[in-house]
Amino acid sequence: MTSDLALTWWGHASATVTLGGARVAVDPLLSDRLFHLRRYAAHPTDEATEADVVLISHLHHDHLHLPSLRRFGRDVPIVVPRGGESLLRRLGAERVLPADPSDVLEVGGTTIRVLAATHDGGRGPHTKVTGPPLGFRVDAAGRSLWFPGDTELREDMYDVGRVDLALIPVGGWGPTLEDGHMDPVAGAAAVARVGADVAVPVHWGTFWPIGLRRLARANHQRLFVTPGDRFVSALADLAPGVRPVLATPGVTLTC
Repeated sequence: MTSDLALTWWGHASATVTLGGARVAVDPLLSDRLFHLRRYAAHPTDEATEADVVLISHLHHDHLHLPSLRRFGRDVPIVVPRGGESLLRRLGAERVLPADPSDVLEVGGTTIRVLAATHDGGRGPHTKVTGPPLGFRVDAAGRSLWFPGDTELREDMYDVGRVDLALIPVGGWGPTLEDGHMDPVAGAAAVARVGADVAVPVHWGTFWPIGLRRLARANHQRLFVTPGDRFVSALADLAPGVRPVLATPGVTLTC
């Protein structure tokens, strides 16, 4: 990464990436509690709500989090899976951009290529609201970002094209890792298919169910504590030309 490409990871899948001056917020989840989950990382600062565009990969509450989205300016464009725009209009959002895989959007000083993902696209068990799970390739000022969203390993990842920064979900928030997610090895394999200068693992080490830290210690270690280190090890084997970086929540990485 150079000075015109910077990353701040806020924990879970939430991050702000600056590409040539354009600020892109990804799946903002800025609270310390979500239902039965508790944050075990630094609380995001107000800087997390500063963006030129917000990208929502899918409609689950830990990715499309309405209280967090309320904190962004009313004029900030929000890209959301088509079908989920009704959730955002209740906030009075003025620039909601519903998207499908294969769409190309010019917004917030960026070019956003919308990608398909393999994941459950529903909002949850108590609503029929659903939309396609998405990933994104973002280009701005000659710099590039790939965020696949929650997904399994896919053949069409070979078609994304090499990027400067890959932001890769490699874990979860509970005692099991369900279908529709990548573990650290699959995440490293995904990076190998795309190609990147730098790869940062996300979606790990942030939220965990209250009370399960002691009751499920082995799973807590495997799915909460170690995914980042295991991603680094797997990347060295599967994509040795890519530089892994373990981010610290709230600390901006630039160079």
